[in-house]
Amino acid sequence: MTGPTGPTVMIADDHPLFREALKLALMRADSSARAIEAASLADALNIAASEPDLKLVLLDLCMSDSQGFAGLAQLHAERPDTPILVVTGVEQPDAPQRARQFGAVGFIRKAQDLGAISAAISRALAGESAVEPEAPDDPELQAAAARIASLTPMQLKVLLGVLSGKLNKQIAFELSIAEATVKAHMTAILRKLNVLNRTQAALAMRALELDMPALI
Repeated sequence: MTGPTGPTVMIADDHPLFREALKLALMRADSSARAIEAASLADALNIAASEPDLKLVLLDLCMSDSQGFAGLAQLHAERPDTPILVVTGVEQPDAPQRARQFGAVGFIRKAQDLGAISAAISRALAGESAVEPEAPDDPELQAAAARIASLTPMQLKVLLGVLSGKLNKQIAFELSIAEATVKAHMTAILRKLNVLNRTQAALAMRALELDMPALI
């Protein structure tokens, strides 16, 4: 239940001034809201794991320890029932649709005025979608994104651990599961991604990446 201070909203952005702007937009959307700030993806994941009453996440796609859609996918895996509204400077035309595939309920660009951002926050708090109209996408990339989105939260955590170079025993320790369970998850992951090995899985994960020149 929402406490007396209203909904708890996490603002995850590594720019302090923009976090302040988002807090102002949040207060316009709901003056009773309580904002929790995260300056990195690591902070955001810690908050997501420890804050039971989190009602909404405002997430930038590009932070010091997160680029592309991997942070969104990880947060959605950690809190699949908590709405995530992406608020980002990314200008890539297909970014809103790809964000939705990885769990976002909404997408708004930082170039929008404060009123538009506040309105998007209001819609997200009300349980409504706030994603831009469809844009053309690479069919292969779209299919890869759909396959990645089909992974369970634990499978995604295992895969991200593997792709970061961690050994099975390290992943097992971090996730508090048996090493054999990590191997079983990896078998299921390869099957879902329709690939034969970890190298091919890494190539499939390019669907999590952003077209970096579009950020310039």
